[in-house]
Amino acid sequence: MAAHATPHFHNQPGVRQVRVGAREFMCVGALPPFDHPHIFIDMGEDNEAICSYCSTHYVFDAALHGGCEPAECAFDPELAQI
Repeated sequence: MAAHATPHFHNQPGVRQVRVGAREFMCVGALPPFDHPHIFIDMGEDNEAICSYCSTHYVFDAALHGGCEPAECAFDPELAQI
C-alpha cells in the first residue's frame, strides 16, 4: 500500500482551532468510526480554512513543519486500516 504524503488531521478533542504546519491536508472530522468523508483542504495563500463537513477551524503555523497543535489531532490513515 502506498504511503500517504498528505497529512491528515481530526478534531476528536473538540478544540476551538487546530494549528497545522501544512497548507494542503486532509480533514477526517473525528476518529473512526465517527469520521466524515476524508476531504482535501488547500489553504492556498490563506492562513486559515474551515472544514465544510465538521466546521473545524484550521490555522497555518509554519513552525509545526507538517505537524499540528494539539499533537493528538494528527491522524495516520495507515494505522486505522487494521
